[in-house]
Amino acid sequence: METVLSGIRSTGHLHLGNYFGAVRNFISMQRENNCYFFIADWHSLTTHPHPDDLHNNVKIVLSEYLACGIDPEIATIYVQSDVPEIAELYLLMNMNAYIGELERTTSFKDKVRKQPDNINVGLLSYPVLMAVDILIQKANKVPVGKDQEQNLEMTRKFAKRFNNIYGVDFFPIPQAYGFKGKMVKIPGLDGSGKMGKSEGNGIFLYDEPKTIQKKVMRAVTDSGPTQMNQEMPEPIKNLFTLLSVVSTPDTVDYFQEKYNNCEIRYGDLKKQLAQDIINFTSPIRERIIDINSNDVFLRKTAKMGAEKARENASKTLQEVRKIIGFKSF
Repeated sequence: METVLSGIRSTGHLHLGNYFGAVRNFISMQRENNCYFFIADWHSLTTHPHPDDLHNNVKIVLSEYLACGIDPEIATIYVQSDVPEIAELYLLMNMNAYIGELERTTSFKDKVRKQPDNINVGLLSYPVLMAVDILIQKANKVPVGKDQEQNLEMTRKFAKRFNNIYGVDFFPIPQAYGFKGKMVKIPGLDGSGKMGKSEGNGIFLYDEPKTIQKKVMRAVTDSGPTQMNQEMPEPIKNLFTLLSVVSTPDTVDYFQEKYNNCEIRYGDLKKQLAQDIINFTSPIRERIIDINSNDVFLRKTAKMGAEKARENASKTLQEVRKIIGFKSF
């Protein structure tokens, strides 16, 4: 059984892109592997150094993970900051990370452009902390999106560098986890790119029905097809992608035929899409509300996850200290 690790930042609600892109797969993945799922509250400080309500954000994400089907009795789900061993290993691994290679990472350069007034050290060393999250649990596999592939490559580099410097075969070299079946990339409602928190183009699992209706009805469209069977422009293709994951096949076929015959009414398409999204998210939203109000269950889950994560992390850290040469007097 392989050890698999995945994390999500504590900066907001899960959206449909999160669910269909990864979380849905976690539900089956947790039964086939030794899985660690963590909420990256330290990571969130690199872009949100003064969060309005850090604890509540963590609570919401934990509730949503559980509502989607992550089972704390099977997988280990924990809050990053509840495992202080991560911070010490982060310090030690930073000693073997070089400024030049960190400055060249795509994620750092992107963030520098987006937040020029907040280019902090944590932002620069983000790949090191991400590597430590993975290495401290000695994970073999990590589910990553395209935007995180370089950071996973950095993790492999740091693991190999540590092994080479100290002449050991200690850290496994993690690989990308390949989900069975095709991964679904959920587009945003603005007609470009993927659905995301910061882009303002997402539909969240926690959204109320009226909010979903408003968002979908404002989705970008065009004036409609002018030729039979013409290729869809990206914004319309995006709507059909959303339709394909929440609606029945006959519904998708109906609107596809309408489009091909130049008879489509985007208002009707959006109304149907909004209702199908509501039908899909409503049961999850109800579970989120129920779990989020159950502080006893959340505390128990977080405590249990932290204990399991720390047990493994402590073993890794002690071995690293021994390899480097730290000894108690």
